[in-house]
Amino acid sequence: MSILAISTDERVADVEITEDDLVVRLMDGRTISVPLAWYPRLLHATVDQRKNWQIAGAGYGIHWQDIDEDLSTEGLLRGVPAPKPTLAVRP
Repeated sequence: MSILAISTDERVADVEITEDDLVVRLMDGRTISVPLAWYPRLLHATVDQRKNWQIAGAGYGIHWQDIDEDLSTEGLLRGVPAPKPTLAVRP
């Protein structure tokens, strides 16, 4: 009996942002697509700000300097949206 070990490479190959989705293509050929609404900074960013991304974290992350947004492929694969802002509670 043989076991086929599939090699995965979760590093970012390319990023596309549509009107509704963030689409990340990984080096191993997989594509992650998540709702843009999960990431309010990206949702409210201009087209130019959305296009100004760079690969970060040794290939396992994406950074948008203009809007101070960082996402990891690990978080995207787990389906983790951005945390909701909390309101300060007054004493």
